[in-house]
Amino acid sequence: MYDIDEIALRRLDLTVLLVFLGLMQHRKAVEVAGRMGLTQSAISHSIKRLRDIFDDPLFLRRPAGMEPTAVAIALEPKIRRAVETLSEALTTETEFDPAAETRVMRIGAYDNEMATLIPGLLHRARAQAPGLRFAIRSLGREAALTALEAGELDLALGFIWDLPQRFQAEPIHEEGYAVVFRADHPLAIRDWTLEAFLQADHLVVSPAGDLTGVVDRELERLGHARRVVAAVPLFFPALAAVAASDMVATLPGRLVAAHAGRFGLTTRQPPLAIRPFEVAAIRHQRNAKSAMHDWLTAMLRQV
Repeated sequence: MYDIDEIALRRLDLTVLLVFLGLMQHRKAVEVAGRMGLTQSAISHSIKRLRDIFDDPLFLRRPAGMEPTAVAIALEPKIRRAVETLSEALTTETEFDPAAETRVMRIGAYDNEMATLIPGLLHRARAQAPGLRFAIRSLGREAALTALEAGELDLALGFIWDLPQRFQAEPIHEEGYAVVFRADHPLAIRDWTLEAFLQADHLVVSPAGDLTGVVDRELERLGHARRVVAAVPLFFPALAAVAASDMVATLPGRLVAAHAGRFGLTTRQPPLAIRPFEVAAIRHQRNAKSAMHDWLTAMLRQV
């Protein structure tokens, strides 16, 4: 049995494993070939070798692409762990000279982090590393983790709970909340109380379109409820909507401090305690010892 396993392992070189993971993610041989810089013939040979080794078709040709079999789906996490382990073994901490770098830094963030962290990061990075370029992608939590795992991002920014062990989060800052409404809103001349807050029409920011959030959970705990009349998926449309209406919104404090004035909005501290959240820079564990990632995280902490 040992001899048979050894022969099979010899045939499972890293390229074959990467082809397998590429097909699991993209489902199209031509796309995997382009991303890996291989010919389609090389991809076909890799697929044939995989099928011979595992004695299964692994991928079935369909009009929409390559559909993985049950065996391929079961193999995927095991092969991914093997590749990541090998990647970590090959990765050693190296020097990172920002002034000499010309690579593209790929960062995933939601619009709160884009509006509060990215401008300062770009300003500082241009001074220290003029050759660096940045590609910022608008990604939610799950999409950002998927892109990190696939090697399509260097960092993801934001608050992610229950982070899987294959990722590492470095705290950037703690974020609180502020309430905003237009400058001539009736609330501007009223005593700022919880009662006044509850009597207003509220707008929430929710990518999924939910009409409840952290404020509602805190109010429920206190035996109160507010009247949420609208939800928008992004923070800047929320600021614009509040500026053009009688609605109020409870938004991240740094975002409000940086941008509420552009919309002519008045700000108040929430009239109830709301649990703050931690904004972090998240990297894949394969980059745990990366000097480049350390530098990028340090730059974000200075913003």
